[in-house]
Amino acid sequence: MLALVEQDVARIRDGAAALDRSGEFPVETFERFLDNGVMAGTVPEELGGMGVSCLSDVATVLAAVAEADASTALALHVQFSRGLTLAYDWQHGSAPVRALAERLLRGMASERFVICGAVKDHHTAVTRVTPDGRGGWLLSGRKTLVSLAPLATHFVVHTQKVVDGEPVTLAAAVLDRSAPGLTVLPEWDGLGMRASGTYGIVLDGCRVPAEDVLHRGVVGAHSDRALAGQTVSSITMLGIYAGVARAARDIAIGAAARRPAAPPAAVRGLVSDIESNLYTLQASAAAALANADELNDDLTGDLDERGRRMMVPFQCAKLAVNRLALSVVNDCLTVVGGAGYGAAHPLSRLYRDVRAGWFMQPYTYVDAVDFLSGQALGIDRDNDYMSYRVSASAAR
Repeated sequence: MLALVEQDVARIRDGAAALDRSGEFPVETFERFLDNGVMAGTVPEELGGMGVSCLSDVATVLAAVAEADASTALALHVQFSRGLTLAYDWQHGSAPVRALAERLLRGMASERFVICGAVKDHHTAVTRVTPDGRGGWLLSGRKTLVSLAPLATHFVVHTQKVVDGEPVTLAAAVLDRSAPGLTVLPEWDGLGMRASGTYGIVLDGCRVPAEDVLHRGVVGAHSDRALAGQTVSSITMLGIYAGVARAARDIAIGAAARRPAAPPAAVRGLVSDIESNLYTLQASAAAALANADELNDDLTGDLDERGRRMMVPFQCAKLAVNRLALSVVNDCLTVVGGAGYGAAHPLSRLYRDVRAGWFMQPYTYVDAVDFLSGQALGIDRDNDYMSYRVSASAAR
């Protein structure tokens, strides 16, 4: 998979600045990824994919793409994440869950399915699924920050399941892009990740067959077993920000080395900080990924404890990577000087893109502080951020 991606890295890098400026999604790049099988990279071999299941390997591929363009890497992560999580459902879920996961995974491998996760509710709406009276479901609401949306054939919509007389639970409904009542909104005009195709979707009474709804836990249950799946779906993004930091480092070191005179002491001090911080962030990410890989297939013990043992190192690494990657890019700007502050300079794009990591769940910086301090201090809290947000919204 890495070899296939590397065939396109130069082309991705050459087009990144123009796509960042226009906010246009790199459709041609992803068409090539569909043609050569990269988009089915994390689909099990038995179902027609490449079978790349090692989280460290997936992060390595994303880092290579991110060195050329972080927006492309973020969008590619969305598809890789669906393959990883659906593969788990196919291997360990109930019979209906396995059937749905297999259908989607085979579609990714042979029918060019592109599957986006729609997690975050728009601030104007709460997404809910309710019984349609005929054995199926009706889905309504609005989602934002749905990356890879321009190419999506399907959406996995995270939602509240509301049934009279029952506690509110979490669910994920699978919708075809052509489903009546579903509208894709090309609304993204972000500070960074501008070519990631991060759109919104509106859901207006979309009918969902019973077999296309994945039922999750009860809201407010304080169950930590979901943390394992959330780790698997997101931890490979650490590779994206490591790739951004490496790209910035190479630009700055190249600029300093090309100067006719020896760099001044301040520049050499910054260079040593860049090298140290880059090493530290890569080592932190590698350790968390290795831990997640070790625990990913181990279902023999307490599943709540397994979730915490996966999420805690992930969050420690995520905080370190977010801080250090930003520091690396910032120091690289200082080394390069005022030229790097121009909108056309690649460091300008890297500086804006690297900041996105702080807002990614799980967890945003604020939620990560609550989680890690709560674990250290023994504070009982709902660590499933989707459940927590539903409870907090209801309380307001």
